[in-house]
Amino acid sequence: MLNQVVLIGRLTHDPELRYTAGGGVPVATFSLAVDRPFTNQQGERDTDFIKIVTWRKQAENCANYLNKGSLAAVAGRLQIRSFEDSEGVKRKVAEVVADNVRFLDKKSDAAKPQSDDFSSPDGDDLDISTDDVPF
Repeated sequence: MLNQVVLIGRLTHDPELRYTAGGGVPVATFSLAVDRPFTNQQGERDTDFIKIVTWRKQAENCANYLNKGSLAAVAGRLQIRSFEDSEGVKRKVAEVVADNVRFLDKKSDAAKPQSDDFSSPDGDDLDISTDDVPF
C-alpha cells in the first residue's frame, strides 16, 4: 500500500506553531494554495487549499522561515481524521502530514553581497579579486 502526496504551492497564511499538552512536542499547521493542472470552462485555473501539518523540528523551521505567500514543496501522506466540534457534531478533515518541507523562495536581495569586494571578519579589506576565488 502507498500513501504519498507531493505538493508545490504558496502559503495562504503564516504557520501556526503550537505544542502538545502531554510532552510539549512542536506542531505547526498552515494551508497551501495549489493550482490545478487544467483550466475550467472560463479558461481559469482553480485552486485547492490544502491543510498541512508538520511536527517537531520541521514544525519549528516552518514557523521560523515560512510566511504568507512563501513558495514551498511538501512531501508527506494524506490523513483523514474525525473529531467532534463544540456543538457535538461529528466532523472529518483531510490534511497532509508532511515528512519533508522545502522552502523554494529565492533568498532576498538583502542577503546578497552588494559588491565583489571581500573583507576579513574584523572588517579590514582583503586584496582578493573574483579571479582568485576557485569556484
